[in-house]
Amino acid sequence: MEEINFEDFLRIQIRTGTILEATLNTKARNPAYILKIDFGPLGIKTSSAQITKNYLSGNLTGMQISAVVNFPVKRVAGVNSEVLVLGAYSEEKGVVLLEPTDSVEDGSLVG
Repeated sequence: MEEINFEDFLRIQIRTGTILEATLNTKARNPAYILKIDFGPLGIKTSSAQITKNYLSGNLTGMQISAVVNFPVKRVAGVNSEVLVLGAYSEEKGVVLLEPTDSVEDGSLVG
């Protein structure tokens, strides 16, 4: 694993947001959802996330998650993915989204 310094870490902006909409991304090779996420003052951002193993689209709506918001936009399976939704991964469970344990304002900085 490559080490980074503290200044590198400070450049990464991880923010909380609330999922407004989750629809199946039919263009994705691996099952994925297109997420519309409200980051408060940063606006509504789109992401493509391979989280169908553990989440139904209807259960994602209203869920507050954490995401990296300052990566460049990346085209993923026909979607301009503006943020990288964060989750823990294991072979057994797949991706489990990172959520705050209590509700916070959308756009709050994680650090």
